[in-house]
Amino acid sequence: MRRRRYVDESGSRLFEPVLQPPPQGVPIKRIKGYLWSVHKAHLIQCYLDFFVYITKCGTYIDGFAGPQDPERLDCWSAKRVLESQVRPKRLRNFFLFDAVPSQVEKLEALRDGLQPLPSNLRRRVEVTQGDFNDAVVDFLNKGEIPIEPTFCLLDQRTFECRWSTVEALASYKPEGTKIEIFYFLPIAWLDRAFSATSKEETFRSIAEWWGREDWRSLQDMKNRDRAKLFTQRFKDLGYVDVKPWPIYSDASSSRVMYYMIHATDHQDAPDLMRRAYERVGLHAPSSHLQLELEFDCAVFEPPDPPTPDLPEDLFGPPEDDDSQC
Repeated sequence: MRRRRYVDESGSRLFEPVLQPPPQGVPIKRIKGYLWSVHKAHLIQCYLDFFVYITKCGTYIDGFAGPQDPERLDCWSAKRVLESQVRPKRLRNFFLFDAVPSQVEKLEALRDGLQPLPSNLRRRVEVTQGDFNDAVVDFLNKGEIPIEPTFCLLDQRTFECRWSTVEALASYKPEGTKIEIFYFLPIAWLDRAFSATSKEETFRSIAEWWGREDWRSLQDMKNRDRAKLFTQRFKDLGYVDVKPWPIYSDASSSRVMYYMIHATDHQDAPDLMRRAYERVGLHAPSSHLQLELEFDCAVFEPPDPPTPDLPEDLFGPPEDDDSQC
């Protein structure tokens, strides 16, 4: 099978990350604990490790950066990303936001405790206390983001991220590639959150999260339809490629807890995300077609995925196997 080679603008070949799975038949220990949280953080770290080999540099923005589970720091995305970016080809600028003072203290301790880089390498880590929804416009208007590939993680708690925040990030670069967005949609909690809503203040929060007053239309939808609708809304913001990657509840379940909506303009990004998704143990089809898959992390070879029941336009039509990395 031919392997895709990546080249820079001059035509020179760049290092292509190669997956290194264990030998066939060697069992992999089942991961214990909150698997969806582990997969979320690991997926982001692995994808950025792959992507930086292509871009050679980059900026990372985390709008809700504090650890969601203080007892499980291995599930902390900001920590995994910061501690992994130590190679010459790496992310160089990090902007971390959180509204909670105790979370900001943890971010500052993380920054101050990082291993120093060699003297010829630089790293900029800025921690800001404040609601990212309010701070994002001022942050973008300051023009502190270098002219380089930029990634923004929006790992919200249910209705925490306003749609106006997404719009501000998407419109920041009117020309060239937009800020790449990793948006976690907590799909498993939406029905319970909708049904528990009774206060007018919460109604306003949901309307700001959705960006329109017709958010009640989501209540009668299936999760798959909600994922498709969010995907289309990101496409309406002008992104070239948008895919909702499922994060499951545990190693043997087909229940989706989150969709990580990946919005990008970079031509290599979708395939690199597929490779990262497979690397962390969540099996994805080479055709980019199926979204809902049954899998088992306890063995290397997962079972055959079920017949896809999502519209093909989410992941595109099947591709020939020879076109895959």
